[in-house]
This record gives sequence, C-alpha cells and structure tokens, in this order.
Amino acid sequence: MSDTPLLDDLEKGPWPSFVKEMKRAALKSPAAKDLLGLVELSYKDRVTHWKHGGIVGVTGYGGGVIGRYSDVPEKFPNAEQFHTVRVNHPSSWFYNTESLRKICDLWEKYGSGLTNFHGSTGDIILLGTRTENIQKFFDELVELGFDLGGSGSVLRTPTGCVGPARCEWACFDSLDLVYDLTQTFQDQLHRPRWPYKFKIKASACPNDCVAAIARADFTIIGAWRDSIRIDQKEVKEYAAQGMDIKGLIADKCPGGALAWDEKKRELSVKPEDCTRCMHCINKMTKAIRPGTDRGASILIGGKAPIQKGAFLSWMLIPFMKVEPPYTEIKDLLEKIWDWWDEHGRNRERIAETIARMGFKEFLKALGLKPLPQMVKHPRSNPFIFFNE
Repeated sequence: MSDTPLLDDLEKGPWPSFVKEMKRAALKSPAAKDLLGLVELSYKDRVTHWKHGGIVGVTGYGGGVIGRYSDVPEKFPNAEQFHTVRVNHPSSWFYNTESLRKICDLWEKYGSGLTNFHGSTGDIILLGTRTENIQKFFDELVELGFDLGGSGSVLRTPTGCVGPARCEWACFDSLDLVYDLTQTFQDQLHRPRWPYKFKIKASACPNDCVAAIARADFTIIGAWRDSIRIDQKEVKEYAAQGMDIKGLIADKCPGGALAWDEKKRELSVKPEDCTRCMHCINKMTKAIRPGTDRGASILIGGKAPIQKGAFLSWMLIPFMKVEPPYTEIKDLLEKIWDWWDEHGRNRERIAETIARMGFKEFLKALGLKPLPQMVKHPRSNPFIFFNE
C-alpha cells in the first residue's frame, strides 16, 4: 500500500502533476522525501503543517528568502526547515541550458532540488533548504552571475515580456527597460523600506502578455499615439480568403473606429476613436500594424485580493516615450514611493492607499493634472471637486 494515497490521486488525469516531480526529487533528496509525507499529512488532517518561525536571509539583504518551518519536525526531520529562495531572473526569462544546469546543480547541493519556474513575480523559486545552507548557496550563486529576487516589503523583481526579441508588436524595448530598472533600484529591491510590496511589470504592447494590468502596482503597457497602419492589399487578400471583415473586425471594434467598405473592399480607421485594444491587429496580422509613434501608457494599482479585494490597474499617464535612460519613468516612481511611504499603512498596497486617500490627493502629490482617461468608472458621489 502506498504511503501517500491522497497525493497519488493528484497524479491521475491528463495534466502534469507536481506530485510526480516531488517523487522524482525524493529519489535523491531526503528533504523532498520528507516533504511528501508532510504534505500527505496536511491533506489527511485538512490543515497546513507549515508555520512561520522567524526571519532568515543572507548578509546585507532584507529579502529574497522566505522562512518556512514544519510544526511536526519529529515526524519529518528532513523537512523541519524548508526555506524558499527567490532568484532574480534575466530579462524576459531568456536562459541558456548551461546556466540552468548550474543553478539546478547548486540547488541539489544546498537544497531539496525542487524548483518552480517561475513564481508570480517572475523569480526562479527554489523550494526547501536549511538556515545554515542559505549563505553558502548565495555566495556560490553570485559567482554564477545571479542574484536574489525580492520578497517582503520591497520592490519585487521587475518583469517584462519578450518584447522586440521575438514580438513584432513591441512598442518599446521591454528587455532593456526591465534590466535598467532592476539595476537602478537594487537598494529598493533588497532592503525593505515600504508599507508593503511593490511590483513593476512591463508589457511592450496592449496584448499585455505578462498580465501587468491585473498583477502590477506600476504597469507599463506599450502603446502608440498615431494611427494604426493598414495594408489594403493584404486586407483584400483576407477578404478573398473568406474572412467576414465587417462582422469579425469592424463591428467588434470597441471604439467604433473601423469601417468596412464592401464595394471597395477597404478598411478605414478613425484614429481618434481607436482604443489600441489590439483586436484587429491580432485577427489580421498581415494587414494591420501598430502606429510608428510608439511609447507606453502608465497605469497604477493592480493587485490580487488580500485586504480590500482585487484591483485592476487604472490609467495614470496615457502616453509617454520609453527611451533610455528612462528618466521620466524613474522620476515618477520616486514620487510615487515617497507619497506611499508617507501615507501608506502597514501591509497596504499602493492601490489601497490611493483608494483610502483619494486619487485627487495622489495626483496632487505627483504634480499631474486629472484627465478623462483616468476615470475608472462613472462616479456615484456627486460631491467631488477638483481645484481650478
């Protein structure tokens, strides 16, 4: 009879199972073997057997390691301490196999061998090590050219999409921007200083492949401020192949910016009504392209539900150029952090501080004027006034 019947059930079905990977790691790692028993006990008792037992880390850093301890160490001594280490990923998650092998070999030496590529913040997640091994692991990790990521009330590791490396819709270089921000804000990343965590995510076009609008406190979304470019020859080709351009493209434009001329078999656009939603571009990739005056929209306040529920980011700056050395973005971030650090409560994300203090006060602190694009939803309170 199996020692882990409840976990065995999770191996059934068509999808890959984390249990299978845990069992593979358990063949070489006593910590991973005890982890199987600990998780099985948690499922049996229907309560977690992890507990917080203090702060762990490396010299000079206030984050990057999450302490985790078992409350039944007598049953599973090799999983008594099972700390998680976050490793800062390269821009857009481009690795070579040599680097990955070195990280995995190092983790088998000092940890359980279990990994997660990647965590919700984008870091490499290395699961399961003991306190006495953390500094040793970090010292050798740095020799490989890697660093710890963020955890706690710090700037979490900035992340971005593949951008111009593989995507023709990119409106700015997300790889360079993420690398530059990571290098510039090392102190904010490694040393806790704020009410709570702060995430920066950059998607180089409105398709938002890193879900920045839903998951980032500071959202950078690629955009353009001129007209989309339409190749009428390719449009005619799509029509000849049977595409219902009126029904699938023009009628589904959320801003009503597109019009289909059936007689001429041409597609026209009113740039002022275009919302840059990417629908037409995604459907007719050969015929329609983003404009040439490219940059980004900056949004604020995306987060998952913890205290006051989930927030989607809302507009802060409709358009700005995104070019090295990215001074405008960096200056804006510094102003946001100063205001949040002054007014934020403990474990309060920037969106929750803005919701409590009011967007008017937030804009005043940043020196920004209110714009129609900033309206998140129609107001329900008529007693809202802006200073002349």
